[in-house]
Amino acid sequence: MTSGEEKTTVLHLSTSSGPGGAERMISTLTAELNQGKFRILVGLFRPGWLQTECEARGVRTCVMPLGGRFNLQWFRACLQLLRREQVALIHAHEFSAILCGWIVAMVAGVPFVATVHGKNYFWEKLRRRVTYRLVSRQGTMVVVSQDLKQFMCDKVGVAAKRVEVIYNGVAPAQKFTDEETQTCKAELGISGSYPVLGVVGSLYPVKGHRFLLEAMPEVLRRWPKAQLLVIGRGELEVVLKEQVEQLAIGANVHFLGMRQDVPRLLSVLDVFVLPSLSEGLSLALLEAMAAEKPVVATLVGGNPELVDHGRTGFWVQSEDAKDLAVNLLKLLSDQGTMQQFGRQAAERVRQHFSMEQMVDRYRNLYARSLSAHHSGMNKK
Repeated sequence: MTSGEEKTTVLHLSTSSGPGGAERMISTLTAELNQGKFRILVGLFRPGWLQTECEARGVRTCVMPLGGRFNLQWFRACLQLLRREQVALIHAHEFSAILCGWIVAMVAGVPFVATVHGKNYFWEKLRRRVTYRLVSRQGTMVVVSQDLKQFMCDKVGVAAKRVEVIYNGVAPAQKFTDEETQTCKAELGISGSYPVLGVVGSLYPVKGHRFLLEAMPEVLRRWPKAQLLVIGRGELEVVLKEQVEQLAIGANVHFLGMRQDVPRLLSVLDVFVLPSLSEGLSLALLEAMAAEKPVVATLVGGNPELVDHGRTGFWVQSEDAKDLAVNLLKLLSDQGTMQQFGRQAAERVRQHFSMEQMVDRYRNLYARSLSAHHSGMNKK
């Protein structure tokens, strides 16, 4: 791009501002896109983690409180933002932002892209299914896994030809020396312990933490010094800590809360565990694989598209603590296999789920959408 070439402005709208997987994807995607021919703005319904993260990455944000799905003041403010910033395309994430952004895009006459990140959003409500069908016909519908595409077609009624899959991607993992890893272990008070397991995710029911905790006594019978790092925060923290007490495994489970040094914490793990009941395409799982960690993950959502069973880790049934324990013990008993799985996991991410691939696909999608829009305008 020459120095005199103007950038095309794209407005991203996010339903949530919290530190979840979709929000983390938005923060990284917008920061990468903002480096090229696009100028990115992020519109939010409320301040929070995502606003802070975007601003820290050099992406401008604008908080426009919604105050109700059809708050005319919000629509007026958003339309004014589009005119003021000369927004050429709107890209919205999750239902509320998709609905509101689609209406604004229709009024303003700009192309629209919608990304759906997961399933657990009250699909039984007719208005949600109707909204997505309309959006898919008049905008571009993106999902983050083939499993989610199948769900959108079968359960929501969107035509397959109107849904595009763009996998989430992650950057190459940060490298840590053995000394740095040992220092981190010492800080956590787990020096000399084996194995160290870890799970990253908000402490919500859908993440399935309770089944991992139920599996831990079986793991501890074989490996009494095993440690589990629980990274994340959420509404179930008190309940999960009570479960740890009831299982008498408090000396082996560490609740670390929300951390800014997750790559460093991943370096101390022997195995990464994802016991979710539902997933779109897990960034936490991708990041663990990129860090050369063998994984044990539930057979839900996009997990089977990430984990090559028997080569990068193992699949287990969701809500099944026994299956989880059996496969953890199977993996932990063979360090050679663990190391091989870890190397193959990182290679799989490099080949199929890199940050560069994700960003390029969205760049190409924007270019196609803008070109089609301009062609349509010229024919009128």
